[in-house]
Amino acid sequence: MVPSSHTKAKNAARSRRNRRARPFALALLSGGLDSSACLHYFRARRYRVEALFVDYGQPGSNYERHAAQNIARHYGTRLTVMRVAPMHVSQGVIPGRNALLAVVALMSFPQPHGIVALGIHGGTSYSDCTSLFVSHVQAIYDLYASGSIRLDAPFIEWTKRDIYDYSKRHRLPICLTRSCESGNRLPCGRCNSCRDIQALHAG
Repeated sequence: MVPSSHTKAKNAARSRRNRRARPFALALLSGGLDSSACLHYFRARRYRVEALFVDYGQPGSNYERHAAQNIARHYGTRLTVMRVAPMHVSQGVIPGRNALLAVVALMSFPQPHGIVALGIHGGTSYSDCTSLFVSHVQAIYDLYASGSIRLDAPFIEWTKRDIYDYSKRHRLPICLTRSCESGNRLPCGRCNSCRDIQALHAG
C-alpha cells in the first residue's frame, strides 16, 4: 500500500518534532582522534550533533580542516569552518587554545540551548585539560547564556589510551584523523601529538 500524501506529511512532521526533541550538541572538531571520538560519543547518545572547525592560524590548519571535513562527511554531520585571523602560532603548546575554541563555539552556537562538546582528556600536564578549566569556561558561558549552554568534556577523566580504545571498540575511522601539529603533508613523527599516536600504536 502506497502512503498517501497526508500520511507522508504527518510522518515528516513527526520526524521534525523528534529531531527538535533530541538534545543538541556542537562538537569542536579539530580532525584529530580526541575530537572525532567526542563527536561519535554524543551521536551515540542520540544528540543532534553539528561540528565546528576553527582555523586559528595553526601550522597544520589545512590538513586538519581536510581531516575534519572527512570525519564530518563520514558521519553525515554538518560542519562549519570558522577562521580566526590574522593569527600566527607556532607548533607546540599554544596558550589559550582551548579557551579560544570554547569562546568561538559560544559565539557560533546555532541553537538557543544545548552543549558545546570538547574532546579534552585527562592524564596530561595541560592546565586547559582539567575539570577546573571546564568550570571556569562554564562560568563565562553562564554570563552570556544564563545556563542555557553548557561546556561538556566527557573524556576529562579519561586518558589518551582510553580514547584510543574507545575509538577502536566502536570502529571509528581513525585513518581519517589528523593529529600532527606540523604543517607538513605527512605526519612529522616528532611533535607531541605524533609521539602520543605512536605510543598508542606501539602499545
